[in-house]
Order: sequence, then structure tokens, then C-alpha cells
Amino acid sequence: MGEVFVALDSRLRRKVALKVLPAEFTRDADRVSRFEQEAIAASALNHPNIITVYEIGESGGSHFIAAEFVEGYTLREPIAGTRLKLREVLEVAVQVAGALAAAHEAGIIHRDIKPENVMVRPDGLVKVLDFGLAKLTERHVRIVDAEAPTAIKVQTDPGTVIGTVSYMSPEQARGLEVDARTDIFSLGVVLSELTTGRRPFDGLTTTDIILAIVDKEPVPLSRHSSEVTVEFQRIVDQALRKHREERYQTAKELLADLRDLKQALEFEAKWGRPAPMGADRRGAVTVTSGPAAVGTARQRERDTKEMQAPRTTSSAEYLISEIKNHKRGFFSALALFVLVVVAVAYFSLGHETIDSVAVLPFVNASTNATSEELSDSITDNIFNSLAQVPNLKLKPRSSVARYRGRETDPEAVGRELKVHSVLTGQVSQRGEDLSINLELVDVAHSSVLWTEQYKVKVADSAAVQEEISRETSEKLRLRLSGAEKKRLEAYQLCLKGRRYWGKRTREELQQAIKYFQQAADTDPKYAPAYAGLADCYNMLVIYAAVPPKMAFPEAKAAAMKALSLDERLAEAHTSLAYAKWKCDWDWKGAERDFKRAIELNPNYAPAHQFYASFLATVGRPDEAIDEARKTQKLDPLSLISNADLAWNYYLARKYDQAIDQGRSTLELDPKFFPAHRYLGLAYEQKAMYAEAVAELSKAADLSNGSAQMKATLAHAYAMAKNPEARKILLELEEAAEQRYVSPYDIATIYAALGEKDQAFAWLEKAYEERSGWLAYLQVNPILDNLRPDPRFAGLVRRIGLTP
Repeated sequence: MGEVFVALDSRLRRKVALKVLPAEFTRDADRVSRFEQEAIAASALNHPNIITVYEIGESGGSHFIAAEFVEGYTLREPIAGTRLKLREVLEVAVQVAGALAAAHEAGIIHRDIKPENVMVRPDGLVKVLDFGLAKLTERHVRIVDAEAPTAIKVQTDPGTVIGTVSYMSPEQARGLEVDARTDIFSLGVVLSELTTGRRPFDGLTTTDIILAIVDKEPVPLSRHSSEVTVEFQRIVDQALRKHREERYQTAKELLADLRDLKQALEFEAKWGRPAPMGADRRGAVTVTSGPAAVGTARQRERDTKEMQAPRTTSSAEYLISEIKNHKRGFFSALALFVLVVVAVAYFSLGHETIDSVAVLPFVNASTNATSEELSDSITDNIFNSLAQVPNLKLKPRSSVARYRGRETDPEAVGRELKVHSVLTGQVSQRGEDLSINLELVDVAHSSVLWTEQYKVKVADSAAVQEEISRETSEKLRLRLSGAEKKRLEAYQLCLKGRRYWGKRTREELQQAIKYFQQAADTDPKYAPAYAGLADCYNMLVIYAAVPPKMAFPEAKAAAMKALSLDERLAEAHTSLAYAKWKCDWDWKGAERDFKRAIELNPNYAPAHQFYASFLATVGRPDEAIDEARKTQKLDPLSLISNADLAWNYYLARKYDQAIDQGRSTLELDPKFFPAHRYLGLAYEQKAMYAEAVAELSKAADLSNGSAQMKATLAHAYAMAKNPEARKILLELEEAAEQRYVSPYDIATIYAALGEKDQAFAWLEKAYEERSGWLAYLQVNPILDNLRPDPRFAGLVRRIGLTP
């Protein structure tokens, strides 16, 4: 804040940096107070690595600070060019850490450590600048606007200051109280950037950056710099711990470790051998295999594991790993594999191009109806994948439907349909064993281009033969034009993104965002990539991973971007409808977009799935269940499609059906936490509290300790009059000081405890943040004991529904 000029002190004949508060701000008492606080904070410090303030004053109505003039460059300049050598990084790091140690000792926190605020003089002396955000530790500070587009506003008594998002600590980004450890985290970010030339936490939007700071671990420094030692990696890792209790507790501790490493490197450079053995300050014996080994043996072992770069995997190995994960993932991977094989045949068979294919309905070699649905689902997945191959002529489903259940000769069918190739398949099931045989036939040459057999367990989805991995690796050599290759690659990335999106945990949703973003980067005009991003942001809100006001705008922006590229994309209309429903409470607009999505693509299962829940929230339970059944029929192996049918039975208060459907879903995958949740909720409404607690405990465990799942468990405990409810409530309220916890979830616990005033107080907070779960106010049984209260009807009216 303020304009900086180079001026001459005429009395002492020296250059000074003159920082002047613009005239238009002098009438703002907060800005003047904040401007003066900067001078007071900096002038209270006397350290060679902190800029010296000479004078603060006012002249002709202008407020100014006269400070030491520093010739040199900021750290932003070397980062913009090339990364620094490790010894250069340590030279800077030791001096900045020393400056912070002095500031913290004087009770001052900088709060805006970044490359632009660190200058290096020609003689190598480092100066920490700009204490405009400095906080005196005895003063109370709160961050009040966690969604500013490029910065976070901080409410300080008496003024408001602004910080830089990319260098914030998790607690600062979340709007929590900060202490000296926030500067340690920021310095860790700077050290990482100096070493690698890139920020450890980055993204296209402020929300992406905040999510990365709060939830993502940075990649090892060794990925981008061969000079990085194990000890330096350990130091940076400890500075960047998400929880401040795990970071260096003081800048002095950080400074001591940086000095030790710097001395060890200097010793080895001078004498050509490691520094002598000794004991470190924490009493552990230091390892003496060189400067990379400074620190405890246990730390070295941990950090070495963290620094090992993951082995590069081929696309085939990725497919195999997906097959191992889950049978739903297997069929998606299978579709992708067939896509690749046919594309290889299409683009790589020399002068005789395979440019057309017919996918015949796969034959169900079993006798049960479930296998029939299974074979249809596999056929549809592969058909949809092949539809993405550029310029490949794919016979429509209607043209091949007549071959269902008939003995066919692929060559004869190919000639009849006038295609160059025919893909056939056979599905057989024996108990828990499932076998799929595929064959791709070249019609013109009466030859088999490719054949493969897959064997998986229906329950645990065991991997297929290892040969598939090698064979696929050999065949992934597509001859595509640049644009066609990007479009196909973007589609494959979206397939991966959809698999992770379907699993619904915070970690897997963030992994899905990564794949969708890669797809958008690969082909910026590929609309489904943006629709996928929108869906991920929507789910991050509904599973209470991030605040609604942070993610819903991102979801809507991504959906609108997708529609600007393809107005007829059903996925984008579905994403936009979801945000209108859960965030805007635009009931008519949401239904209009859901219907448009289904009109455009009646086979897009998520459109039916979300529309089903929408219908439930507006009091149309029978229609909701019909839509949920359509979803399940369209995608019988989808876990969320099966689980959501249980959810809609629950909302319709058909608890026995909800229990049956929940159990059926868990037969597909016993580890799918939403199914445990819906099953537990249904048990709770039947007063089967022991069963409810058992299922909801599993949901909490399988969701990696999701606060939302813990709150649901606490609700069941409260209904059972179990004191564990209050223990979880206290835990969640304490957690809310460190990370996002949905106020709606806390409100449900208070409701079950019978503390209505507290429940409504938290529901009001949920309303203020536009919680998506308020859409279920009218129908969710867990709020039944609040319905007689007039405040409940008032809240229902405020979200646009009729009580």
C-alpha cells in the first residue's frame, strides 16, 4: 500500500526510499492507521537483514515513511530467470530466517513473506521489506474474506490488510488466527520456488490455489532439481507441514537447521569429504554420509521415501491398475483399452485404413438377467469410447440391435453393414467369476486383428493377465494429426477423471480435478473437460470438503465455459442445473436445465441421478424414485447410481427398500462409503441404533475421516442417547478452527441432541454460506424434530420452497 519514490535526504546526503500514502487515501482512517502500523512495526526492529526505517511523518497533508534505500534486486528476478544453486538458496534462506527470528522475538509477524518482499544487495546482503501486513502478536486479527479473487482480506484492529494467496499458510488461507508459524510456512514456499523455479502450490484460480495449500502435498524438490539433498528436502517439508504444530515451532529452529546444512555443504566443498560425525540439537545421532544426511536416521529414511519419484507408468499399466481397483473401473478401463486398440488398427495399418467399425451386442453366455444387463453395459461403454475416435465411422446402435441374441458371422455382418471391421464380445459369469472375450475382425481380409480374454472377480475385481499390459504398451503408437491426438488424449483423461469423480472422497475428487484440468490443458476446446471440472467442484461442496461460496462459483463458471464450447452437451447442462439447485435455490431454472440435459442425452445417467434427488427435494418422491431407477438401469455397475436409489427410498421414507438397496450396493463394493451412509440413515429411522452406528462408523472410516460422515455418526449416537455424540460434536467444533466443517452438519447434531436454539443458530450459518444441504430441508428425516418450530418454516420459505 502506498507509492515508493527514491529521494535524497539533503541533510545527511543519502538516498532514501520514500513511501507515500496517496492523497485519496488520507481521508480513510483505516488506511492511515495501517500505513503508520507498517512504520511502527519495522522501526521496532534492529537487524541487518530487515530494512531500516528512519522517519515517519506528515507534510502538506501527505503521510510518508522514510526508509533505507536498498540497491539490488528482489528474489522474483532470479526465479523469473532460472532456479538458484542450492548454496545460493541457503545463503538467502539463512538471512531471511534470521530476520524472521528477530521479528518474532520482538513480537512481530510479517504475514507476507514472498519473493517480491526480499531484496538482495550486490554484496549479497539480504533485506526483508514491506511490513505493511505486520501483526503485533498481542493484537487480535481475523481474516474475513476468504474468497477474494487474488488476495485475502484480513480484518485487523483497527485496519484491513491484504495478503498474497500463493504464499499463505493453510491457517491464513482458511481465515483462521495466525501466529509466527505462518511466516515459517511462507518461507518454505519461497525456498521451494527458489530451488525448483516453480511454486509448490499453484492453480488457475484462487480457489484452486487455496485447495492446494490446504490439502495437497507438494511434489519432492528432487523432481525439478538434481542438487536437492535429503536434509534440505526435510527442512522444506517440515516448514510446509499443513498443521502448524508439526512445523518448526520457531524461526530460530529453522535457522539452526539451515545453518547446519550450509556449514556441512561448505565443509564438504572445501575438504572434499563429509563433515565430522556429531549429535544434533534434538539428541539424535546425525548420519555422516555427507550433507544429504544431516538429521536423524529416522528422518532420513522417511524423507528418502518421500523423495523417490514415482515410476513412470504406461497407459497399459494405468489400465491394469484401474482394473485392480474396482470392477466399475475395470469396465471403464476396458472401454479405454478397446478404444486404443481400434484406434491403432485405424491409424497404423499402413495403406489399408480401417476407418469403420460395428460393435455388435455382446453375447450373454450366462442364464441370469444380471449378466444380461452387464453385457449391455459393457457394450455401451465400448461404443461410447469408440465414438471419440476422430473420423472413425461407427455404426449406430440401432443398426446393430437386430443382431442381439443371434448367432452371427462377423465377416457376413460386416459386409451387410458395409464396415471394415466388427467387434464382438461374450460375457459369462460363474458365481463370482466373470469372463469377457473380445475379438476385432478385419472384414476385408477375413482376419482377426486382435483378440483378448479378461477374467475378473465380480466381488473383488482381480486383475487380468499381465500380458495385457505388455501388449497394450506395444500398441499405443497412434498415428494422429496434432488436433486429433489432443482430442483423443483429452477424452482419455476425462475417462480417468470420471472414475475418480465417482468415488466421492475429497482426495479422489481432487485427483479427478487434476485429470479434468489436464484434459482442458491438452485440448482447451474440449467441452466435457470443463463439465467434469464443474461436477468435481459441485461434489466437493456437497461432500463438505470446501465452503460452498468457494467452489460453487467455480462449478458454474466451468459449466458455462463448457456450454460456450458446446451448447448441446448434456453433461454441462447437468452441472449447471446442479449448481442452480444446490447453490442458487433456483428451482425452476434447475429443473429446466435438468430436463434439457435429459432431452439432449437420455442415456446420460448422472442427469437422471441428480434430477431424481431434485424431484425429492421439491416433494415429488414417486417421480424421484422412478428417475433413480432409470439411473440404475442405464448404469447398473455404477456404485453411486445404485447408492442413490437407496438415498431416494430414504427420502421417501421407504426405509425397508432403502436398506435392501443399500445392501445390494455394498455387494458390488463393500468399501463404498455413501452406501454405508444411506444404509445407516435408514437403520436410524427404524430405531435400529446399533446397526446404524455400525454402518455410519464404516462410512466415517472409509471416507478418510470425513467431517460430514462423522457428523452423521454423531447424529445416530445422539438419537441413541449415547454420550459419544457430544465427543464428536466437540471434535468437529475444534476442527472447524483449522479446516472447513459444514455448519449444516453441526446443526444436525444439535437437532438430535434436542438443543434447538443451537441447531437453528448453525442452520442460519448454513444459510449464510448457501449450504447445498438446505435443499433437503423439506424432506430429510433427520430434521423432523425441528419442523414444529416456526423458525423452520421461515427458513424453508427463505430458500424458495413452500412449507
